[in-house]
Amino acid sequence: MRALTPKLLTEFAGTFVFLTVIGLSAAAGALAPLAIGLALMAMVYMGGHVSGAHYNPAVSFALFARRVIDAQTMLAYWGVQVAAGILAFILAHTISGHAAGVHASAGWGAALTAEVVFTTALVLVVLNVAATRETAGNSFYGLAIGVTVATGAFVAGPISGGVFNPAVGIGGILSDAIFGAGSWSSLWLYLAGPLLGSALGSAIHYVQTPRSQIVPPEASEATRRLP
Repeated sequence: MRALTPKLLTEFAGTFVFLTVIGLSAAAGALAPLAIGLALMAMVYMGGHVSGAHYNPAVSFALFARRVIDAQTMLAYWGVQVAAGILAFILAHTISGHAAGVHASAGWGAALTAEVVFTTALVLVVLNVAATRETAGNSFYGLAIGVTVATGAFVAGPISGGVFNPAVGIGGILSDAIFGAGSWSSLWLYLAGPLLGSALGSAIHYVQTPRSQIVPPEASEATRRLP
């Protein structure tokens, strides 16, 4: 566990800052998805060499599925990601005075499909730029990941809320339930959608990339660049 401490602290700090930006992003209006993507890009570059900068339980699940991290690491990351997400949305409410919830504007079928599709895209980008030997050591991994999330938020935000991250779903819905008039009824959408997308992205990457081309768990964090 001592070896995990710097990684868990990095996951907590990066998730907290990233999700605080999400919680305050309404102030950016139409440019909110850009602010979110830029925040993620910055935090990925901040923590990629330490923890892999997942900041998302769906990303951690994909890296576990591809055997880049083990189950203990995944579960520990999930714990700090969710805790950081809850605290980030509480802070966002404290700063803004508004409950920053997450809401699907479309029916559940369209919203679920959007969450699955764009989480799949995110996971595919992460696995290909951060966990594959052929791209190891690149300097564009943070940009690629941030742009992917920003793009998804621009086009899927009006449909599903553009979450793609269970920590955002939990933090946002809890904040809305405590400080606003929200309910827990849509929580399943923001758990099932991202995790299904993560599984699908991992399966596609399995076909794309031979096991020999996966960056092994024992490789250095600086070489792996695991967002």
